[in-house]
Formats: sequence, C-alpha cells, structure tokens
Amino acid sequence: MLRTEEARRPYTVSELAREIQRELAGLTAVLVKGEVSGMRQSARGHFSFTIKDPGAQVEAFLFQTDARKLPLLPEDGHEFIFRGRVDFWSQGGRLRLIVDWVEFDDVGKMRAQLEQLKRRLEQEGAFEVARKRRLPFLPRRVALVTSPTGAVIHDLQETILDRFPNMAIAVYPAQVQGTASPGSVVRALRRCNADADADVVVIARGGGSFEELWAFNTEVVARAILSSRIPVVTALGHTSDRTVADMVADAECRTPTEAGARVVPIKADLLRRLEERGRRIEREVAVRLRREDERLADRDRRLGQALPGWLGRRARMLEERGARLVSAANRSLRSADRTLAERADRLRALSPEAVLARGYSITMDAASGRALKSAAETSSGSRIRVRLAAGGLQAVVEQTE
Repeated sequence: MLRTEEARRPYTVSELAREIQRELAGLTAVLVKGEVSGMRQSARGHFSFTIKDPGAQVEAFLFQTDARKLPLLPEDGHEFIFRGRVDFWSQGGRLRLIVDWVEFDDVGKMRAQLEQLKRRLEQEGAFEVARKRRLPFLPRRVALVTSPTGAVIHDLQETILDRFPNMAIAVYPAQVQGTASPGSVVRALRRCNADADADVVVIARGGGSFEELWAFNTEVVARAILSSRIPVVTALGHTSDRTVADMVADAECRTPTEAGARVVPIKADLLRRLEERGRRIEREVAVRLRREDERLADRDRRLGQALPGWLGRRARMLEERGARLVSAANRSLRSADRTLAERADRLRALSPEAVLARGYSITMDAASGRALKSAAETSSGSRIRVRLAAGGLQAVVEQTE
C-alpha cells in the first residue's frame, strides 16, 4: 500500500508500475472463471484473448509452450476455468492474466456439443457396423500412432512381440495430449496411409479425464480415421465414456495391451495349429491312398476275371468278321473276272485282226506306210502294200476310180 508521506511526492510512472508489480506478486496461482472472447494467435504461436463475465473483463495471454501441454484450446463463447499469474506489463500499461492451465467449466455444454457431432456422424452412417473393416488375420506390419515415449508404446511393442516375436512394427510419433494433439494425430495417420506399409494401425494413449481425451472427440480426428485406407484400432485407455474416435474406428480396445493382443495372433499357437493340420492332412491322405489302393485292387481282380471271356468274345467276333470279309472278297473277285472277260471279248471283236479275219484288208502307201482311206490319196503307178488276215501283197496301182 502507498504510505501517506510517500504519496505527497509524485511517483514516476516507472515507480508506480514497480509498486503495482510488487502488490501483484502474491497473485501467482489464481483461478479465474469466465467466458473467452477475441481468441487470436500470433505469428510466434502465442495466444491472446479476453476473459469476461457480465461485470468485468481481463486480458489473458497463453504462451505457445504452455498451450501445447493443455488438454484443449479455449474457444470463443465457451466458459472455462483458467489458472495463471497476474502480470502488469509496464511497457504497455496493461494488466494481464498469464495462463498456464485451462479446464472446462461447463462440461455439460461441451458434452452437448459432442452429442451434436455424434448425431451428425451417425446420420452419415459413420458408426454403422457394416462400414467397419475386418482386421487382417496376420498383418505384415503393425503401425502405432502414439507418443514415442512412455509406458503406452512400451506396452504395445512388448505385447505384440511377445505374441509374434518377428512382427514388423512401424511407429508414427504423435502428440496424444494437449492442444496440438488433434493435428498431430491426423498428420501421423495420414503419413501412415501414404507409406502404405502397414496392414493395421493402432491409435493409443494411456487414458485420462474427459478434458485430456478431448482430442479424440474432435471432428478432424474422426474424419481422419474414417478416410483411412488402413483398418484403425483405438486403444485410448479410458474406462468410462467412449470417444468419437472409438465409435468410428474399425475396432476399439480399452487398453494398449488389449490392442496388441487384438491385432496379432500368438505365433506359437499358429505353428502348433499348422503342425496339427499337417498331421491331420497326412492321416487323411494315407486313408485316401489306402482306399484308392483297395479300389484299384478290386478293379484289377474284376478285370482279371472278365478278361478271358472278353478275349474269347473278341476272338469269335474277329473270326466271324474275317469269314465275312473273305466271302465278300471272293464275290468281288468273281464279279471282277466276269467283267474283265466281257470287256476282253468286246475288245477282241473290235480289234483290226478280227476285222481282217472277216475278209477285209488294209491298203497302205508303200513309201510312207500311211493307210489309204480314199482312191484320191494315191495315183496310177504308185506302189502300195496290202495287209491281209494272213500275210500281205506288194502291188502297183494301174488305175484309180
């Protein structure tokens, strides 16, 4: 407080500012409840806003480093409880509350907004079981979207590798708490989809309050899960309300350990089942081979019994067919002989010798040997030859007619 004797002397502005700062030194961890207004972020990532109620308002400031630790970022029009220290900025002459923690004041109002988001997603069919994809029986690689440090990633990796020692695991680091959490989870999930190396992705954190889990009730995270080409499993460690992320995921688990058991089978069990199946197949094959051997033996026996009779029938059939072929061949030969004799008789009747034998003769020019068909083909004095049935004549033409 200002002393009376000191008040008589004018304070410099700097002295007054320092006196105010001394008086405010005790207000280092005050709680203030009010509605947020004028929220804005600077180029450096710091936030400034106004906290107000019907009777007054006070300026507030939130450093980027503190904002990253918060479960949620204050929004205009909502009431919150703020923790911080009162600071007087002497250069600007402004009194401010330097905020380092924020929590919901009207949780009911936030839950009402959350229910509105759930109803909108439900109308789109985002919660339908038919939309959700089946998890792979044995993934090639499991992707983990979570904080790269802490118990959650250790539990996940330990559970997965205990069940399947050589399972490939890809970690996509993400902030799972604080105001940066929604954007960080979305970016990690998108990188996982872009790499396309994993067959299933687990989004995990170690539980928390309604406020701490708020990132997984945001629409941006829900949309990222819905648009993922890889099946998504949530393991957020909560034991009360389901988050929107749980409701749109392809499968949800309460703990990271449960998620690890959900996404990979036990390798030893698989090997044992394969061995049992192999032995069962061997037994089935042996039974089938024995049955086939018996069937073939029975067929051989029946064939052995039926073969002599069949061969006898075939022999008789061939004999009968052979006799019929011989008989037909003989008939064909006799018919051919008759035909040949008739054609020979006709040829003999038409031959020149047969004509000559009936008293005819053939007259030929002696010089050329050409047969004469007309008297005009020779002349008086020409030498000719005459062929008779027996022998021939040499003559000279005395006169043609």
